Amino acid sequence: MMALLLAMLFLLSLSSSWAAGYGPGRWTNAHATFYGGADASGTMGGACGYGNLYGQGYGTETAALSAAMFGDGLGCGACFEVRCAGGEPRGCLPGGGAGGGRSVVVTATNLCPPNHALPNDRGGWCNPPLQHFDLSQPAFLRIATYQAGIVPVSYRRVACRRKGGIRFTINGHSYFNLVLNWQSGVLLDGQALSFMVTAGDRRSLVSYNVAPAGWAFGQTFTGRQFT
Repeated sequence: MMALLLAMLFLLSLSSSWAAGYGPGRWTNAHATFYGGADASGTMGGACGYGNLYGQGYGTETAALSAAMFGDGLGCGACFEVRCAGGEPRGCLPGGGAGGGRSVVVTATNLCPPNHALPNDRGGWCNPPLQHFDLSQPAFLRIATYQAGIVPVSYRRVACRRKGGIRFTINGHSYFNLVLNWQSGVLLDGQALSFMVTAGDRRSLVSYNVAPAGWAFGQTFTGRQFT
């Protein structure tokens, strides 16, 4: 049976590295806090729908983005180099060299929701239009001290470095198909499935017949990768 093409718009699918050819962007000022506990177990799941970040290969070097950076999900999967910029008196760890404090590369996997009950400079760190990273605790401790709590940082977009093709996990049931943050109520049972992925920089690629006609819910299939 002819494959059905599912058009999907998201920045990065599970364990992909679409930004392999993405050059570093310019440095921008922001702030960073941390969440999720010492083992980052509190960062599992999240608004990007990546599920268990350990099992999906993201590890503990992840971040929740402020609403302005999250972009209704378009920020999901983007990779950033985050550099502590406040100096040691502000909680930054020493040893960053000429470029400033230490840096860490993180993947955006979650939304840091705004808190409009608090002012932007006293607790409402993720309120629009602020640029803010709520890092996993292990990632934060790579650049700053625990006691600092919040530090000024500079950041830039960088290439994601992961191996393998884009992975598609099909969840749901016959009349509710869910692949990451894309869903459909069309009956697709028994049909081979192809996927088109459009990245945040508007590049697209198609993985044809990734899921064979006998696919089942809960299975994961690997497609092509951006180069």
